[in-house]
Amino acid sequence: MKKNFESYLFNASVDKKNYFIAKYFVKSNDMIKAASGIAIGQSIGNPNVRLDSESAELLENHLSVILDHPENLKNKKEAIVKIAFPIQNFDLEQDGITQLTCALMGGQMDIEVILGCRLIDVELPEVFLKNFKGPKIGMEEIKRRTNCQNRPLLGGIVKPKTGLDINTLKEVCANMVKGGVDFIKEDEILGNPSCCPFEERVKIVNDVVQNEASKLNKEVFYAPCVNSDLPYLLKRIEFLVKNNIKAYHLNIWSGLQMYKYLRSFDFDIAMHYQKSGDRVLTDKNNNYSISWNVILKLARISGADFIHAGMWGGYLSDTKTDLSEWMSILTSKSDLFKKTVPAFSCGSHPGLVDTTIKNFGHDIMMSLGGSLHGHPGGTVSGAKAMRQAFELNQDRNLDSGKFVEYKEAVKKWGYIND
Repeated sequence: MKKNFESYLFNASVDKKNYFIAKYFVKSNDMIKAASGIAIGQSIGNPNVRLDSESAELLENHLSVILDHPENLKNKKEAIVKIAFPIQNFDLEQDGITQLTCALMGGQMDIEVILGCRLIDVELPEVFLKNFKGPKIGMEEIKRRTNCQNRPLLGGIVKPKTGLDINTLKEVCANMVKGGVDFIKEDEILGNPSCCPFEERVKIVNDVVQNEASKLNKEVFYAPCVNSDLPYLLKRIEFLVKNNIKAYHLNIWSGLQMYKYLRSFDFDIAMHYQKSGDRVLTDKNNNYSISWNVILKLARISGADFIHAGMWGGYLSDTKTDLSEWMSILTSKSDLFKKTVPAFSCGSHPGLVDTTIKNFGHDIMMSLGGSLHGHPGGTVSGAKAMRQAFELNQDRNLDSGKFVEYKEAVKKWGYIND
């Protein structure tokens, strides 16, 4: 005999091996209807209409489950709601991130009783994770190859963002390497403009970057921006691989699923996952949004070797609690995936080195553009100032008198150590 529908819909626990467990912050004047709307509407159908074809077997295997008792949701205007989505509703290899995010953050946005729905977290079963490759190179190998095990990576961002010709871009990048950067990222605005065409600039700039790096007996990861639609995106990355480029930079507007797709080719190249624009999806003040925690989980499993995670003390400054949690997502020990390098960017400068390392350690990359190129002594001096800040952080007994570039940077940008 078929059980009461509510007994399928509500359950205190499920076998996590067989479900995606999503945690939502929900706003509603009828929390039971709202939770039911998500669970039913994002699995078997209309939240308010039951059909004869909804057999006991169908409900048992395909209905999403609210991990709570309805009494606990009564009379609440805001609540944390956990919902278990059956893995049987997905082709775990082919549907991937596209279908998962469609289920987790889809049709419930059209239900009037749901006044707010923020996806706070999602637990991903191992049977799903096995379809992902994670970072190709990973933090430990990147830090070994750049010889910076005892300090943060130093990332340099090309400025101006666009409008440079190839010769000027080449000079800018060469100066960053001379000053001591470990990673160079073309800005996300630099696509394939006529003043600086992609294939032509990549060859020329990479040659000078690697030539300058070899003089310093180190590796530098140069990451051209590849933002574009398919099939051009894949062609650009294939071009990079053919020319032995070490990394590429892809913005989040390429699509959450695109990183996994590109990683599936197993190219020997590092992926930088760039977040500009993410707040359209992740802003806490948006009633319908996805937590940055969730995006970071998807980024690491999808193959991000580097990701712009957030910032401490710049013109963007996240909380210590958030940044620590984000770093844990990216760098925690995993039997399946290598660690992703969290990049701190959006106003970084030498005066923030001590506070950043004190609060978050060395397993990060500090990336800067404006304060690097805007140093009174120019780009080389800007990069040197950051390297000097790293040295002084390791040993305050060093003769700071020789660190002229650092002193000039602190005078211009300030110093924080809290």
